[in-house]
Amino acid sequence: MKTLTGFVGCLLGLCVTGTALGQAKFQYPFQDPGLPIDQRVENILKLMTPAEKIACLGTNPTVQRLGIKGTGQMEGLHGAQFSRPGQSQAQAGGPNAGPAGNGAGNPGTGGRGGGGFSTTFPQQIGMGETWDADVVSQAADIMGHEMRFVGRSLVLRGPNADLGRDPRWGRTEECFGEDPFFNGSMVVAFSKGLQGKDPKYLQAATLMKHFLANSNENTRTTSSSNFDERLFREYYSVPFRLGIQEGNAQAFMASYNKVNNVPMTANTALLDGVARKEWGLDGIICTDGGATGLMVTAQKSYPDNEHASAATIKATIGQFLDNDRASATKALADGLITESDLDNAIRGDFKVMIRLGMLDPPDNNPYAKPPQGQAPWLTDANKAVARLVTQKSMVLLKNDKNLLPLDKTAVKTVAVIGTKANIVLYDWYSSGPAYAVTPLEGIKAKLGAGVNVSYTASTDADAAAAAARAADIAIVCVGNHPTCNAPWAKSESPNEGKESMDRKGITLDEEPLVQKVFAANPKTVVVLISSFPYAINWTQANVPAILHMTHSSQEEGTALADVLFGDYNPAGRLVQTWPKSLDQLPDFMDYDIRHGRTYMYFKAEPLYHFGYGLSYSSFEYANLRTSTPGLKADGSINVTVDVRNTSKRDGEEVVQLYVKHLNSAVDRPGQELKGFARVAIKAGETRPVTIPMAAERLAFWDVKAHKFVVEADKVELQVGASSADIRARQVISVTP
Repeated sequence: MKTLTGFVGCLLGLCVTGTALGQAKFQYPFQDPGLPIDQRVENILKLMTPAEKIACLGTNPTVQRLGIKGTGQMEGLHGAQFSRPGQSQAQAGGPNAGPAGNGAGNPGTGGRGGGGFSTTFPQQIGMGETWDADVVSQAADIMGHEMRFVGRSLVLRGPNADLGRDPRWGRTEECFGEDPFFNGSMVVAFSKGLQGKDPKYLQAATLMKHFLANSNENTRTTSSSNFDERLFREYYSVPFRLGIQEGNAQAFMASYNKVNNVPMTANTALLDGVARKEWGLDGIICTDGGATGLMVTAQKSYPDNEHASAATIKATIGQFLDNDRASATKALADGLITESDLDNAIRGDFKVMIRLGMLDPPDNNPYAKPPQGQAPWLTDANKAVARLVTQKSMVLLKNDKNLLPLDKTAVKTVAVIGTKANIVLYDWYSSGPAYAVTPLEGIKAKLGAGVNVSYTASTDADAAAAAARAADIAIVCVGNHPTCNAPWAKSESPNEGKESMDRKGITLDEEPLVQKVFAANPKTVVVLISSFPYAINWTQANVPAILHMTHSSQEEGTALADVLFGDYNPAGRLVQTWPKSLDQLPDFMDYDIRHGRTYMYFKAEPLYHFGYGLSYSSFEYANLRTSTPGLKADGSINVTVDVRNTSKRDGEEVVQLYVKHLNSAVDRPGQELKGFARVAIKAGETRPVTIPMAAERLAFWDVKAHKFVVEADKVELQVGASSADIRARQVISVTP
């Protein structure tokens, strides 16, 4: 029982505990880790002055007077970005030159917080192409661990939960793909890995980008993404909802654009009404950089920054990336907002700080003491995960007559050709690796001194052809530059894109080089290193072997060589539909995906289908079965199929579960992904693969009832190796 002194002390804002009368263990109640988090935060808000609350509208909610030390945000979609990276040795002094290492075998150094290095994985869309949620979670765990090691900021701006609805989007590289369930699954895996497994404390905090429907660059600060309520509920918001409800994501960033003509930076209905009140987000919502001011200058939605700041705060955004304190101060003084509005905006900021352990003694927090010893990005364990993620991300697009894998014991001369052959390129959200292995370096290291490996950068197509003609095998590395090798919003090619600009075309500028090399040597392998799809129609029709991978991995060259020479059997799958031409796509700004966008509504025959990818092994599917003959609307079902490796090589298969509604009362997509599993199967082995599916995955948004509804229906289960390669089907009944 508390003493009378303790009772009075708590009334005065102090909390007296302990066995000795009057012995104060905590000066303020919020300092007591044993109190409920809501009670602690309300005490903080009660103790803060209005000026202190406005000061916390930045990205670091520190309140020095109360002894509250917060933590800030940092970028990191595929590696914690402690500093901007340099390039590999072949581009030292280039446009992004910086502190990165100098190629294979030459790792950088750097201790705690030194050098700015981190373990660097493939671009996020490449991580998606692994179709392996476990390995994505491993990568994110490494990112969180390294954030704790450096100890600068513990809120990570990642993952990107946006949907890649169109391959022309300049930031396609940042998303996991075009499918809402798939992207949501990867967002959940990333969030769980980054935030750790402790039941009370977070290793780091996930801040998803960019809510909502943010997939055009050229007019992103003025345009409106327009679509109906069902598409909001069933498509665009799904990865964010799953991230919050299943991944425990702590935060997200509001996007620049409008949605149905309402600026997302001040969209109270979606930010507070849906994300907070419906989905249960009680953490951070932040603006994008300069977004509040853009509502005045670009969108002309508010007359001045004072009104724009007030609208942003009323929408429960509590962190401003531009930290416009003056406008918020004036808004409060003029009565446009109340102190209660400020409380509602910043309340979640302190909840995240408490979950990170920033306000608690370190005793019971497993993440409070930074890891000791060698910098984690220099450990063999982290290098191995980077290599594994990169191996798993590689997609074999074509392999006529089993040209791949190459026999390194039989090859005597190899020509490595192309602008992407001796470089590792980084995007604006890459981290800075301690080392990077280029394709040329990886191939040379794999083959050793006994094989003659020539290199031609391809500035002279005739020289490239001559090198190819003189070699047993020609390996051509082509693709895009993640930053277009140009200033902001500039590019020499209409077929390249990045943040600030969308692509005007999807033609591979370097395909003429491929044609020259192939004419000189029919044993040509094309390695397409790109951030987004290309319409490589000629290459697909003529070149015998094609591999796709994305940029920025520190193990790019090592993993590529592993796949080329058979030390790793590829099983990556595409996460977007690759069209043959722009003629197959609707207008870029049409956000109604029913008009022929994504595999769910695509009307033509694409170059490559969603979920497509080959292997050096072959697989057969048989005996599709379900755990129950039907599915209750509030139940779940296990879908099992036997998969046999019919080849002589161990491999992995990505088993994909799609559904098709046969008698729905509303319009449905022609096909929807509802489950997947990447499984290793030995040569000659048959393995049962089970994919669970909850009935709620079949729900549609009932506009009149304003809720998700699982209807009575007949549903065709489709199991296969891609959206177009369905190997087994079974119809089940869904009943109330």
